[in-house]
Amino acid sequence: MFDMNYFIFIAIPTLIISFLVQMYLRSTYNKWSKVRNANGLTGAQVGEALFDRTPLNEIGMQVVPGNMTDHFDPRANIVRFSQGTATQPSVAAMAIAAHELGHVQQYQTGSALIKARGFLLPAVQFSPTLSYLSILAGIIFNVTGLLWLGVFFFGLMVLFSILTLPVEFDASRRGIALLGEAGLLSADQDRRGANAVLRAAALTYIAAAVTAVLQLLYYITIANRRR
Repeated sequence: MFDMNYFIFIAIPTLIISFLVQMYLRSTYNKWSKVRNANGLTGAQVGEALFDRTPLNEIGMQVVPGNMTDHFDPRANIVRFSQGTATQPSVAAMAIAAHELGHVQQYQTGSALIKARGFLLPAVQFSPTLSYLSILAGIIFNVTGLLWLGVFFFGLMVLFSILTLPVEFDASRRGIALLGEAGLLSADQDRRGANAVLRAAALTYIAAAVTAVLQLLYYITIANRRR
């Protein structure tokens, strides 16, 4: 049950990658959350401006507790901003708000990327439990078929993680375009800061995808050993 190779080649490298990415994200966010955007708009006001000045269909916006807990909930059709994003007139708040409305635009325009990821969502909701139980049972009882079943379910999670990358990149691209269309990127500092915040956030998804792929390869290696 204990495999030193897992800790050397999977656990330790992914922990280091995740730690460095999170440190970079926090550093970038902290820097640009202290810089006031040129229009002096909070994240919530940026959201209102984008709905008013672009073809986006207006939906509800809410404030939720926490820091960087911002997200678009397509089931409720509502954008939820963290306290910091909703109330601060910073470059970081502007960038995050625009990113979430980029997701709104994806859904409202029927993005193929969103549809592909949404197709996998029902399966992915159960995949983690089924995957780990199957892999664990396969190892304990030395049943190769269970191992491969676990690998299959884990592969669905990996595919979902990989599909998330272009979805998030596209949302950031759309967010920047929306800001430009609404006339909110007149200052070069705003553009540089918004791009910096969104690039840092994108690294978290890249790190998650890399971690998932490494784990999948490890599980495949275990299954191959037991043929």
